[in-house]
Amino acid sequence: MPYFDAASSAPLHPVARQALLAALDEGWADPARLYREGRRARMLLDAAREAAAEAVGCRPDELVFTPSGTRALHTGVSGALAGRRRVGAGLVVSAVEHSAVLHAAAAHRAGGGEVTEVGVDRTGAVPAGAFAEALREGTALACLQSANHEVGTVQPVAEAAAACRSAGVPLLVDAAQSLAWGPVDGPWSLLAASAHKWGGPSGVGLLAVRKGVRFAPQGPGDERESGRSPGFENIPAVVAAAASLRAVRAEAAAEGARLRALVDRIRERVPVLVPDVEVVGDPVRRLPHVVTFSCLYVDGETLMHELDRSSFSVSSGSSCTSSTLTPSHVLRAMGVLSEGNVRVSLPPGTSPADVDRFLEVLPGVVSAARERLGAPAHGPAAERAAPAGADGEEAALVVDALGRRCPIPVIELARVIGDVPVGGTVTVLSDDAAARLDIPAWCAMRDQEYVGERAAEAGGVAYTVRRRV
Repeated sequence: MPYFDAASSAPLHPVARQALLAALDEGWADPARLYREGRRARMLLDAAREAAAEAVGCRPDELVFTPSGTRALHTGVSGALAGRRRVGAGLVVSAVEHSAVLHAAAAHRAGGGEVTEVGVDRTGAVPAGAFAEALREGTALACLQSANHEVGTVQPVAEAAAACRSAGVPLLVDAAQSLAWGPVDGPWSLLAASAHKWGGPSGVGLLAVRKGVRFAPQGPGDERESGRSPGFENIPAVVAAAASLRAVRAEAAAEGARLRALVDRIRERVPVLVPDVEVVGDPVRRLPHVVTFSCLYVDGETLMHELDRSSFSVSSGSSCTSSTLTPSHVLRAMGVLSEGNVRVSLPPGTSPADVDRFLEVLPGVVSAARERLGAPAHGPAAERAAPAGADGEEAALVVDALGRRCPIPVIELARVIGDVPVGGTVTVLSDDAAARLDIPAWCAMRDQEYVGERAAEAGGVAYTVRRRV
């Protein structure tokens, strides 16, 4: 069964499995003890730290292991803010950071801190100039991911890091998605990552804090991991994480080029094979293994279930899934279509045959899902007999889609747009958060005019579209 969700969690690398099993026999003792078993455990832990530090591009004594990538980010944000509290309480983040960073930012704001969120363009990239402008007096910390976890867009970390250095602000980089493919460029100050993203075991994160960065760990103190990650180290998992990171780095150039070619094929073929699809994310400055696209008139949960029945495991940032009623914050920040969203992230070793079969299966899955929902056929709506407005007023229709979730509001819009003449308007009433993204996106894909939105008297929002064709 092809597993196409490596950006969520990559399959355990064979080297990680071997290292884990070996370390279970050798690394079970307390590395803080001086007897034979403790010394052996300490040697394994030190070797893992050196290997991980080499991959990150920092000194071994600058790197600690944490129980997860999320914990590494939370610790990094809170410790750096506390260490620079005399400078100010400003925190700068991008709008598309991982939820772990945004949750840490929300906690900082709730505690009285200031948070500046830098927007992105339609590819999901943070403009380097806008990020630099956000570094005002009183900024204690800035955070920027190296590459986006949902659409694969690579961020301008080197430029942001240079701007931060000029402003005297430390930059924390979330490198979870990119570390397997190479070190992070630029003079960053802190870096966090998660082992299960590169084929290591789950439950291992890492946090690097450069020498000279003011850092004050929060919470009760602990003598382990420089006081930055309390608790007994999971040495077998740490050893497996470091070994697998070294292994994937050795394979990165060749495997990255191979997966990039497969992703290019998906990016090129999906819009040809499936009508009304928007491929999102930067087509060039992106991770080699990630591609995300959204399909009109389909809900993401149906696509995931149907692809699963066809033996393909993918993920979705759509609001129409069982886990959320709002679109992914990444798609929302980008302002792109969210309904029918599919993220394909290929693990190392993915075969061209699996990609070809995915491309064979996908059109039928989307077509069947659209048919069940009664979605209109592809192409511009044919003008039907529509009454002209009295005394020269433009014809207008109102569609009540309150209480109905995506993709129904957009489907209802598409069904009636032909009932008004060119120049007439259709107003859709909706209380579904996805409509704010999907109705303007539908207009762009259908060459119709999105007039705007306003609060609706009956509740929800009124979205108005003018027919152009």
